[in-house]
Amino acid sequence: MRAIIEAPVPIMLVDRLIRHATVGAAFLVPGLDRRAVERRARGREEARKLARADFAVVSYGKSGRTWLNVMLSRFFQVRFGLPEHSLLFFDNLHRKNPAIPTVLLTHDNYLRDFLGTGASKAAFYDKPTLLLVRHPADVAVSQYFQWRYRMRPHKKNLNDYPPHGAAVSVGDFVLRERAGLAKVVAFMNEWAAELPRLRRLLVLRYEDLRSQPERRLAEVLGWMGMSPTPEEVRQAVAFASFENMKRLEQRGVFRWSGVSMRPGDRANPDSYKTRRAKVGGYRDYFDDQEVRSIDDYVRANLDPVFGYGAPPGLAVAPERGRPVAVG
Repeated sequence: MRAIIEAPVPIMLVDRLIRHATVGAAFLVPGLDRRAVERRARGREEARKLARADFAVVSYGKSGRTWLNVMLSRFFQVRFGLPEHSLLFFDNLHRKNPAIPTVLLTHDNYLRDFLGTGASKAAFYDKPTLLLVRHPADVAVSQYFQWRYRMRPHKKNLNDYPPHGAAVSVGDFVLRERAGLAKVVAFMNEWAAELPRLRRLLVLRYEDLRSQPERRLAEVLGWMGMSPTPEEVRQAVAFASFENMKRLEQRGVFRWSGVSMRPGDRANPDSYKTRRAKVGGYRDYFDDQEVRSIDDYVRANLDPVFGYGAPPGLAVAPERGRPVAVG
């Protein structure tokens, strides 16, 4: 298949050029914290995109965002007759058809460096925001494989991961490194504290999307005002199945989409963006005592609003993110 490179709109290109110029200039100033300069430049770029977006999709890395994005993209492909390589990336699909919304997909990683707002989510209060969450232990394990097999050395330094090539086991990464379980829980707690202040919010759990993909995708699209048909939803879910996403990654279908969706090493299944997609898979990497330690940590430290480690029979309300009883 011949891929088509989609040119960015001028404002996005200008933002990117400004970021690269700012970071490049920092190398000329002795003693300047170049890491801080780049994080602030990335935050500026993201703040400008957030202001222009119709919707924001927020998640910690490795919470299932690419899977959700492929489903959303396939829905837009089917409805508006777009080619299968057209993966949603901010406003690229909106420029093809104005009926498609502009969506900022963010890990909420750099905004605070530019806005100086710390843990506050004030930038999202008036923005329709979907918060995608996943069990923090599954996220931390997936982060380990991302760090070990996919992440560029520069990104490891920029985001305070263990150094490139460091001899860190999955257990040490999850349980003892700053980039592991504790960091994921802290991110989720920041958002839990701010949920009541977001005026239009949808909380989506990866586990619910995995168990009921058609129902949950229809809810997301309805929340976005798209009124999907059952057939459109069915096609989107089928296209984003684990097996098909693996094939798409192997074929490099999305290589011009702005999303890094290609394996680090085709012979190593742990280097794929689409790796396992298993709910509760973190238990496969730890002994019984370590699993108990992880579960105890989550119960003791994670806000129960998301339903992880909460008493049986609790789930997350679809609009406000409050725990509700389920039968």
